[in-house]
Amino acid sequence: MKIAVVGCGIGGMANAIQLARSGHNLTVFESFPEARPLGAGLLLQPTGLEALAALELCQEIKERGAEIDALVGRRPDGKLIMDLRYAYARREDIGIGIHRATLFDALHKAMLIEGVDLRTNSAVQSIETPDNPIIHLENGNTEGPFDCVIVSDGAHSKLRNIVSPIATAPQYPWGAVWTILPDASGIWHNKRLLAQVYSGTQIMIGVLPAGENPHDPDGPDCVSFFWSLETNSVENWRSAGLAAFKEEVMQFWPEASELISNVQTLDAFLPASYRDVRCPNWSKGKIILIGDAAHGASPQLGQGANMALCDAVALASCLQEFAPTKAFLNYEKERRPTLRYYTWMSWALTPIFQGHAKWVGGIRDAVFGMICRLPGLRNIMAWTLVGRGRWFW
Repeated sequence: MKIAVVGCGIGGMANAIQLARSGHNLTVFESFPEARPLGAGLLLQPTGLEALAALELCQEIKERGAEIDALVGRRPDGKLIMDLRYAYARREDIGIGIHRATLFDALHKAMLIEGVDLRTNSAVQSIETPDNPIIHLENGNTEGPFDCVIVSDGAHSKLRNIVSPIATAPQYPWGAVWTILPDASGIWHNKRLLAQVYSGTQIMIGVLPAGENPHDPDGPDCVSFFWSLETNSVENWRSAGLAAFKEEVMQFWPEASELISNVQTLDAFLPASYRDVRCPNWSKGKIILIGDAAHGASPQLGQGANMALCDAVALASCLQEFAPTKAFLNYEKERRPTLRYYTWMSWALTPIFQGHAKWVGGIRDAVFGMICRLPGLRNIMAWTLVGRGRWFW
């Protein structure tokens, strides 16, 4: 088949790789002049690693990333709020913290090896005739028709409403600023934790070991550092200055403040925002939405990249067995229970960690630590963390 993929992100590239290996003719349309990753570190869960194994990239990613055994959150006074171990799901489960550029690089190289036609500087303006899709580019060119079109252009998708006119994608009021920093002493990688500190629901700081830094291949392993912020407060945060920020981090988490001690400017931090994407349907004719374009959510459960990878492998499998329209229906039937669970869970958990209600933080601090100590409940939480939460839906 002649297949078009819109968006050269994680889901788009994974789809292109798997479908090209099955003998299909793939063209990927990317709006940027050069395909590049957006974002900092991310946490790959066991389900995402299984998808990477299907793409024959799992071993490389494990070697280039950092093994994570648990998610641990504390208050500034040291009180343990969350200690969620991967082993509570399955004994052999681990997560892999990785620089987004590392994952992008592995997928990008594999895609080009498979002979995928990558068209950069080719923003898609519209797609017409869903039953015989033709792509119109912003530069005035027309491409197609294609046997099917896979739209994987992220949570801020401009094409979503072509498939699902009544889809909604409101932006969460809270996001974060992030940066990549060297773990010069190796202390954070030795911990093997996604470590977080919470003060109420207004302060959330996180440090994720991310393995090698592709922008500094000869340097030490790196970590992804993030600081929770309301999206409309980023400019005020910048105006307050670097010294004020360093002092605030020192106040809430002295150990993490050492990581940013050598940061010279707040320009080292980039903002991230998220959308709560709800689509009643993911396909129309021979056009389908995958990844964040179909089901974007907040990052509270760390599932964004994992869901995109699993989407890609599942869709490629369906397209191997059926013609596009039938394949899309089977794909939705297969994926919707898992994705419904995670979009709702992410939506429900976000105000527990990011918001203004102090009483919510107090309840969280009292309850979450207890849950992590109770067999049964902690196993359900762990199965949610690793990506198998559909079984409790």
